Amino acid sequence: MDPDYDLFARIVEAGSLSAAGRTLSMSPAMVSKRLARLEARLGVRLVHRTTRRLALTDAGARFHGDVLAILAAIRAAENRLNGVRDEPVGPLRVSAPTSFGRLHIAPYLATFLGDHPRVELDLDLSDANVDLLSARIDLAVRITADIPAGLTAHRLADSRRVLCAAPAYLARHGAPADIAALANHRLLAATGQLPWRLVNGRLRRAVDGNSHVRTNSSEIVRELAVAGIGIALRSLWDVGDAIACGALVRVLPDWAGPTDLGIYAVHPRSPAVPPAVTAFITFLRGTFDPPPWGADDRADGYQTRF
Repeated sequence: MDPDYDLFARIVEAGSLSAAGRTLSMSPAMVSKRLARLEARLGVRLVHRTTRRLALTDAGARFHGDVLAILAAIRAAENRLNGVRDEPVGPLRVSAPTSFGRLHIAPYLATFLGDHPRVELDLDLSDANVDLLSARIDLAVRITADIPAGLTAHRLADSRRVLCAAPAYLARHGAPADIAALANHRLLAATGQLPWRLVNGRLRRAVDGNSHVRTNSSEIVRELAVAGIGIALRSLWDVGDAIACGALVRVLPDWAGPTDLGIYAVHPRSPAVPPAVTAFITFLRGTFDPPPWGADDRADGYQTRF
């Protein structure tokens, strides 16, 4: 194992040459010299140096992922050689969408932490599509139809989206009779969520327009819908409870978002996945089988006639 590989991983983890030097009892000048030597040997620049911080180049980000995989494989091989049990232990940095993490991960964490007391969990809730390597994320929950190259994905559940509105809104404005009638209604969507793409069997429709209230928050959209402001296209994991209790009802129930959207646990591709990551994936699978927000159906209880 090239010691400069470990040095490079330490630099990325620490975020600066001086911080990496402190962890290795090495001067910043020596760290810089060895990094430059590694870049010269590889023939590529791995890191952009600035006065405030370091930033990985595209080549550096790819190489960092490979180096982490190599280091993890070596640790796993040493553990097998020494008979060490693969116990989840140490730091685990997890990223998840804000609403989803608050509603469907945080309430169940006591079980995971109780089962794995030696894991040091760092849960970051953000709607930004952060780069896992540059942000040093071990595992992320993503709601998507497309998995980026370089990531291993584990599908946890479907993420079905439905049109819905509060009974009070429909009482005032009437329920749309068809997709075209949505043009005469108040639509609610966070920035970037329009146009809506809807399916009904083999039929496909795009619904465009402007949100009646402009917001960058999906949580605000949900609250606006419950308050009777307009019609929203929301995931069942977000509004299933509101539909079940009657605070929201399905609108145009034959139409819904495409079925390709799923909820995934993703992590950088590696031949040796850390035990803490594997344990958290197992925890998520158990939590969402079956999903706590209920099934995707068009039961009469989800519809109200006006």
